[in-house]
Amino acid sequence: MDAITHLFSSDLSLWGLFLSSLLGATLLPGGSELVLIGVLKLHPELFWPALLLGTLGNTLGGMISFWMGWMLPMTQQLKHVEKVRHYGTPALLLAWVPLIGDALCVAAGWLRLNPFHALLFMLAGKFLRYFFVAFALR
Repeated sequence: MDAITHLFSSDLSLWGLFLSSLLGATLLPGGSELVLIGVLKLHPELFWPALLLGTLGNTLGGMISFWMGWMLPMTQQLKHVEKVRHYGTPALLLAWVPLIGDALCVAAGWLRLNPFHALLFMLAGKFLRYFFVAFALR
């Protein structure tokens, strides 16, 4: 019975991490790093699954923000958004940064930057952030 309870609680922990990561990367506030830390403290054997699911959820949330920006009409140019155009999709390596990350994703979508490149840079930045948080616990 203990093995079943452990498996069930680890699965729930991973789903909670995924949802927290997804929602935290949209315009909704959230701190998925704390959830990652909690999952790894309770289930250190889930290092890689937690890291990968957290990254996946956070990247999907960033892409939701990207597509929200894509749907906005391009009626005016904004000075700060032009900085994102200047740096292009590599700016999305910083999509994980609190407060500015969501704005970067929306701005990149609004500017109609390449979605595939946006996905790759977001994925890389978010993976590195989760990796350093998770590795610090080891």
